[in-house]
Amino acid sequence: MDPLLNLNTLNQIKPLGGQGEVPSITQGSNSTGFRDLLERALNEVNQDEQVAVQEARNLMTGQGTDMHTAILAVQKADVSFNTMMAVRSKLIDAYREVMRMQM
Repeated sequence: MDPLLNLNTLNQIKPLGGQGEVPSITQGSNSTGFRDLLERALNEVNQDEQVAVQEARNLMTGQGTDMHTAILAVQKADVSFNTMMAVRSKLIDAYREVMRMQM
């Protein structure tokens, strides 16, 4: 699964009703937290990497995998990993910016 497909969950975020209103954070079974979203994306990147390793192994041992399938799996894993690293860098930058804010 492509981590970018999870972006449609952002449509579920509701705007604040009025100014100064603070949304409540609930730990219900239907709510998807930021941690869960990140964990799911990391698991998908890991799964893509494992598929790429298996496809490459199958290609090298001659177990029915054609070269195109193996190359596509490796490229998908590479794009997923690079996307994850870009998101990580943006998260770190955002954290540093918040830490620089004065109260």
